[in-house]
Amino acid sequence: MIGRRGALAAGLAAGVVGLPTYARAQKSGVIKIGNTVPYSGPAASYGVSGKLWAAYFGMMNEHGGAGGRKIDFISLDDGYSPPKTVEDIRRLVEEDQVDFLFGTLGTPTNSAIVDYVNRRKVPHLFVATGASKWANYKKYPWTMGFQASYRTEAQIYAKYIMQAVKDPKIAILYQNDDFGKDYPAGVRDVLGNDWDKYVVKTASYETTDPTVDSSVQLLQSSGANVLLAAVIPKFAAQAIRRVWDMKWKPTFVMTNVAISVGDVMKPAGPEKSIGMVSTGYLKDPTDPSWANDAGMKEWRDFMAKYLPSADATDATYVYAFSAAKTIEQVLKQCDGNFSRDNIMQQAESLHNFEVKTLLPGILINTSKTDHRPIKGLQLQRWNGKTWERFGNVIEGVSA
Repeated sequence: MIGRRGALAAGLAAGVVGLPTYARAQKSGVIKIGNTVPYSGPAASYGVSGKLWAAYFGMMNEHGGAGGRKIDFISLDDGYSPPKTVEDIRRLVEEDQVDFLFGTLGTPTNSAIVDYVNRRKVPHLFVATGASKWANYKKYPWTMGFQASYRTEAQIYAKYIMQAVKDPKIAILYQNDDFGKDYPAGVRDVLGNDWDKYVVKTASYETTDPTVDSSVQLLQSSGANVLLAAVIPKFAAQAIRRVWDMKWKPTFVMTNVAISVGDVMKPAGPEKSIGMVSTGYLKDPTDPSWANDAGMKEWRDFMAKYLPSADATDATYVYAFSAAKTIEQVLKQCDGNFSRDNIMQQAESLHNFEVKTLLPGILINTSKTDHRPIKGLQLQRWNGKTWERFGNVIEGVSA
């Protein structure tokens, strides 16, 4: 059962305080993976990732686990609240003695724990946030992101806006934390000294705010003809509805973390955002061009068997499946040595690893000095039913 205690009880290891991780793993016969996601709170829609990971590690256990060891996946609900994340991570590291952390979700929540886990030298892998700071391998040698950075994503949007919009007047709506702030920073990277010439208004919101309606109205009153929104799904749906209700027709650009068809576009009203632009690195489950795709067929078969009641239009499940495939590869490369040092070394040794639920041309590469597994994105446009990709995969260079 997913919840406070988490997911799979593949055999709960006692753990021995003070012994190296490898010794604990050998003694217990399990690999303990720790995770926090918001099963509740303002970002609860992302909680489905934890459900998929529980099912995926369960599937692995059915086939012998990893290196002959069962996986104990302990996933806790932090409610997208940084103080709760700190409490949960301390429990996972100090009481549960997990071998590593995987997929901890959220920029503000990971920001609250990153110094602690790096001091403790706990692998903090494939964090579910694209904040640019996770690529800072010198400051955070035990932390690694997964998706392309938000700052790189924003650079791509800025270049697109400058090419596609005549006389752009840009308004930016962003979450007031390191996630949201990466977007105006990326736009500034491109505009430089021309920032004031093209950006007419910015507005931020807090995750505790009930709505972003007033912020959207403020941005509309600025005379902007472009709206870039760096928001989580709850507020993305609100922003789409508010723009529609005001009959405002800007060039609408949305962060790729808030474009799931099942989680955002349908609840907002799929007709209300036709023409919206975003980016992608995942194959969209609603895109008919993937109907016979081998990678998406594997994903659909997995969903049908292990999560049959889940919303198969929610791209969060595709993201979680892709991350699970990648951590499975890391565990394979460990070759039975699940010390923290070796787990981190293998995470830093992914070379042209192909995950078939990622867009063609996007391969996973890491090294000791490259903690950005995914660097490519492709522009895409909402047509009312699905996202249509256009242009080529673009690789960012900003960390």
